[in-house]
Amino acid sequence: MTDVDYAPLLGTSAFRLGVVGAVVTERFATEIAGYDLKPKHVGVLALLASAPATSQLDLARTMGVAPSLVVRIADHLERIGAVERVRDPADRRRQALRLTPHGTELLAECTRLSESMEHDLLAGLSAPDRAAFRTALARVATNLDLPS
Repeated sequence: MTDVDYAPLLGTSAFRLGVVGAVVTERFATEIAGYDLKPKHVGVLALLASAPATSQLDLARTMGVAPSLVVRIADHLERIGAVERVRDPADRRRQALRLTPHGTELLAECTRLSESMEHDLLAGLSAPDRAAFRTALARVATNLDLPS
């Protein structure tokens, strides 16, 4: 067996971001589980809050996922009363998703939980470092063509 030096891997931003992302995602998932939500559900709620009455196909394109995944997410969110499907009056074949008042409340609670987690996550950083971190993270998201 050959000796492999893994230190360079451990120092890469990609690896560290992956590990931190996995830990933060797991913690967020634990926080929202009591609301019968997963992070992907919250992502859809957030997108719908910024673009009301969005079609499932448009959501899938924005998220970069298969339309069938958005249908499953929408089915779940509809079952818990967070979204409703509405027909597009201009195209009766098209269904759009819209947040319900309950969905808006859930999103507000998830936002509060996320902000609390962020406070803990960034506690060791100065205000300028927190701002620089958010700016750098936004640029990374843009590089990956992720919605901002």
